[in-house]
Amino acid sequence: MRVNLMYGATLLIICCVTATTAKTGYGPGEQDWGHVDVRTGAHMFYWLYYTTANVSAYTERPLAIWLQGGPGASSTGYGNFEELGPLDLYGNYRNFTWVKEMNVLFIDNPVGSGFSYVDRSRYLTKTNNEIALDLVSLMKGFYKRHPEFETVPLHIFCESYGGKMAPEFALELYYAVQRGELRSNLTSVVLGDPWTSPIDSVLAWAPLLLQMGIVDQTGYEEIAAAANKTADLVNREKWTQATNQWGSTQAVLLRESKGVDFYNIEKPTNADSYSRLLLRTNNVQDLMYRTMVKYDVDIDEDRDQILEDLMRGPVTEALNITSKVKWGAQSGITFTRLGTDFMKPVIHIVEQLLNSTDLKVGVLSGHLDLICATPGTVNWIEKMQWNNKSDYEAAPRVGINVDHILEGYEKSAGNFTMFWVNRAGHMVPADNPAGMSYILRKFTNFG
Repeated sequence: MRVNLMYGATLLIICCVTATTAKTGYGPGEQDWGHVDVRTGAHMFYWLYYTTANVSAYTERPLAIWLQGGPGASSTGYGNFEELGPLDLYGNYRNFTWVKEMNVLFIDNPVGSGFSYVDRSRYLTKTNNEIALDLVSLMKGFYKRHPEFETVPLHIFCESYGGKMAPEFALELYYAVQRGELRSNLTSVVLGDPWTSPIDSVLAWAPLLLQMGIVDQTGYEEIAAAANKTADLVNREKWTQATNQWGSTQAVLLRESKGVDFYNIEKPTNADSYSRLLLRTNNVQDLMYRTMVKYDVDIDEDRDQILEDLMRGPVTEALNITSKVKWGAQSGITFTRLGTDFMKPVIHIVEQLLNSTDLKVGVLSGHLDLICATPGTVNWIEKMQWNNKSDYEAAPRVGINVDHILEGYEKSAGNFTMFWVNRAGHMVPADNPAGMSYILRKFTNFG
């Protein structure tokens, strides 16, 4: 009887803690949000959606973090309303929202993205490790406000440039927990269509487009030549020049492909939009920013404008955001400030996660993605030196079957799994919810 009473008291405490922090925000379900001062002059924003699952306490379900790409793209905007939040861009309920199954924490990262902001530009991050340490500081502040989640399994999911930020964030968070700086039940990190090894992605562009018939041999040679120049600069560690050459390679690709969509090669595009875009962009930096932060290289900016209006209007009002910096206003300078770090790989960080921690690590790739093309992802995984590499190489590649539909393939060894996702481009949660749900279940037991 005493055990039952203690359990009941504990459950009551948990529910009371949740009830005091949950608020009515924008969209269905209870939420919480706020800024954490991660450093002097640097303020990072999070938006927590408590699960809408039928549970007696939110803590019965795991907590999933979502990190967007860029650097400078907003998780609270793009990830939330374009991919996996409870509402879509037009205010419609999303059937496949992650919030139905688990608690979801959107983080505008690095500082300068979305609702996150800095008081002065000198407070922006310049390296991947600085980003990771800011995220650890954010989690310290989050757990201080939400101690009920300290023992809840934590899973870090990300996309695109998040594939650089998330591994180092997970590693630094793991070490911080080991040092006793905070409590967290960090369990896994999953890299979605990741920019983990940028040059491997870039070198995959020309072969993929040739094999798909999107460019001919001449187009292949033009793109490959530009990509090889980028690779040479990476090999010589000329990082800023490599970033600029990457942008030039993009321009060549758009010209030779007549404007293929970087995020889904099957997506319809305006046949002449690439030429008008190249004429109207002021420089290579503008093209790079549009691709990685605005997720748009087409001339049609309707969706971008709708999202900006939503975030700066109804969302800002509903969440009572009072900061002087508007949503997304610092994204451009955030992207530019990381130009020196942009093309640096973090393969060694993924190796450390596999060799020095007990965390589960996953990589997923949509086979229609171009910007972080699957062949490039496979190539950098082959470069990794880790304890179970030989087991992985010998492991079978098996099909992912959901309701008798082949949604992709997976291959596993030790704590590592690679997923190939069918009928999906760069934004797997939006393009193939069934395949993504399988991956969620694999790591979180819910999906």
